[in-house]
Amino acid sequence: MKIAVIGPGAMGLLYGGKLSRCTEVVLIGNNAAHGREINENGIVLKRDGAETLYHVPVYQSGQAEGPVDLIILFTKAYLTEEALAQNKGLIGPDTVLLTLQNGAGHEAVLAGFTDAKKILIGTTAQGSYRENAHTIVNSGLGETVIGAIDSGFTGIEEIAAVFTQAGFPCRVSGNIRQTVWNKLMINASSSVLSGVLGVRQGYVAENADAWEICKALIGEICEAAAGEGFSFDPAEQTERIRRHLNDAPGGYTSIYADLKNGRKTEVDFISGAVVRAAARQGREAPVQQLLVHMVHAMEEVGKDG
Repeated sequence: MKIAVIGPGAMGLLYGGKLSRCTEVVLIGNNAAHGREINENGIVLKRDGAETLYHVPVYQSGQAEGPVDLIILFTKAYLTEEALAQNKGLIGPDTVLLTLQNGAGHEAVLAGFTDAKKILIGTTAQGSYRENAHTIVNSGLGETVIGAIDSGFTGIEEIAAVFTQAGFPCRVSGNIRQTVWNKLMINASSSVLSGVLGVRQGYVAENADAWEICKALIGEICEAAAGEGFSFDPAEQTERIRRHLNDAPGGYTSIYADLKNGRKTEVDFISGAVVRAAARQGREAPVQQLLVHMVHAMEEVGKDG
């Protein structure tokens, strides 16, 4: 199986590196300087005091030869369409597109480049952060869950087996959209709120006012999910997220990091996904919508310095 990982950030390097030990992998990116450093030095993966070196070729967008069997997308969500357009040469009639990106709704973008029978969506509880262009720290070893959006998809078990062989415990879900909404429950509540407030995650549960906002966000997610056919109990989800925050009180989210560093965020595929789902159902999600506006306003503040 030949795999192309588009988006050689912390997660792209993690998956690309470990998968390269059991199949052919190429990395695709747009940062020429980072690409040269990775090609010269390899990927250094740190975990529990040990270091592992992987050599995976990095190509600039549009330069790798295709087609490949599987494309895994780890770009920022808002860059997905551009990334696939730049790398159309990797996509053949049998190429599978898999997104493990944050948020929801990516399949609509992927459908512009291939048939629904060749699209997989998924989530991962793996964690990775970058020390420099070619060095990453594997900070979490959670499960990867993948699933098809079309009943006509074939070969998913083979893909899951490659992931598991590479060291990513992988489960196939027959209801992957419910799994995506389950992850969105945290991302579109406590995660985005901690980013807007500019605080560690634990603060959201510790501060009474922040927690009231978080509960309102959770309630809107549960309503939107129910309208899409996915049932979540608000009380159970509130308690689950409180436990999550209490278990990792010092953590910081990707939206927090993006806002702090003046980068565009993925809020349109996180809180924005909830807003769009509510709109499809003829309703509003006003607290989620407010968070979307606040994040975008803060992105503009970052541009102004």
